[in-house]
Amino acid sequence: MDKQKLLLLLEEEMEKNIILPLQPASLVFGEGNTNTKILFIGEAPGQKEDELQRPFVGRSGQLLTRILKEAGILRESVYITNIVKRRPPENRDPSPKEIAAYAPYLTRQIEILHPRVIVPLGRFSMNYFLPDAIISKDQGKLSRVGKYYVYPIYHPAAALRSTLMLNAFRKSIQQLPMIVERCKTHAVRK
Repeated sequence: MDKQKLLLLLEEEMEKNIILPLQPASLVFGEGNTNTKILFIGEAPGQKEDELQRPFVGRSGQLLTRILKEAGILRESVYITNIVKRRPPENRDPSPKEIAAYAPYLTRQIEILHPRVIVPLGRFSMNYFLPDAIISKDQGKLSRVGKYYVYPIYHPAAALRSTLMLNAFRKSIQQLPMIVERCKTHAVRK
């Protein structure tokens, strides 16, 4: 079975799971190239994402798309999702219980996509893979987590609030093509 069909079945399974938290908010499963080398993972959908049922389509997503384009990466060439697939009320941070409830689905989504590099956007998604990491210290650093390379960067919402973070965000995105190539040919250095 191809990746697109497997992802569709997983999405349907999530829709039918009435015990998943944050319902009745819209399920924002993810989108993009299923044969991607780069998988972006945010924390949870925002208001615009909930309305359109698409990830990263608000101000943060527009910034992400623009900075990707500056780096020569088309949004259509990557896959974008979130740890938690429904919007928390008032746009609050997802709770550990909510993250845990959605974790098995994210794990299966990652297994289906099998990207070369996972790019967590912000501290919540970074800590999902690297529990002891600190975003201000560890963003832009490549790590190996199990069979995946993980390259955490600032969330675009943080980049919208700070020129310093915007510059770091832009630099990290610009290095992505080199990171992807490095992960193809070399082991991660610790």
